[in-house]
Amino acid sequence: MQGQPAHPDQRPGRAGRPGRLPVRVRGHPQPGGGPLMLDDLPGWGAVPTPVGEFRLSPVRLPADLDLLVGWMNDPEVDEFWDLAGPPGTTERHVRAQLDGDGRSVPCLGLLDGAPMSYWEVYRADLDPLAGYYQARPHDTGLHLLLGPAASRGRGLGARLLAAAAELVLHRRPDCERVVAEPDVRNRRSVRAFERAGFRAAAELHLPDKRAALMVRDRDPRPAPGQAQLPA
Repeated sequence: MQGQPAHPDQRPGRAGRPGRLPVRVRGHPQPGGGPLMLDDLPGWGAVPTPVGEFRLSPVRLPADLDLLVGWMNDPEVDEFWDLAGPPGTTERHVRAQLDGDGRSVPCLGLLDGAPMSYWEVYRADLDPLAGYYQARPHDTGLHLLLGPAASRGRGLGARLLAAAAELVLHRRPDCERVVAEPDVRNRRSVRAFERAGFRAAAELHLPDKRAALMVRDRDPRPAPGQAQLPA
């Protein structure tokens, strides 16, 4: 189950959104400037899931680069992320976010401490995507790819998306919705979002793809069996 990258205009390919917003803040003590825009994402902590303890850990370069490059060069991943190639291709994509103002934070997804997924958590209301739907203040977007091929096709993506959405809504009190915009051709991804509690709200005609706008609204009543996050 794959998503699409944030800030795709850094390279040619399946962009989905035009025009990168300017970056201003450098040298922030947290990767990606997380506390500025995303309520201290590096400090969000872990959440229990039926498949293990899940945590988002901001990417660190160069330490995490080889792992990400290996995933991006998997043809199944490249079909929708379009970042295959030498290490510099992935590095430029990730570093544009790390050196930015914090509106997008690239993360590794850790399951019981082991890195097995790549995430981009971003302020959808401050992203060019907001020009294509009725964005609300603090809308938060998610992109996901499952790295190891063995992790795909067995329902893991849906479980992690549900956990990540709950984490966002718990740690970002001003956020009322988590959104995503997978390519409509990526039926596996769309189904995973649906199983994770997202609803298909619209079809968006973005510059380089048709996207399904998936929305997970805040729900004060946890679903049966849903993990309760600590305060």
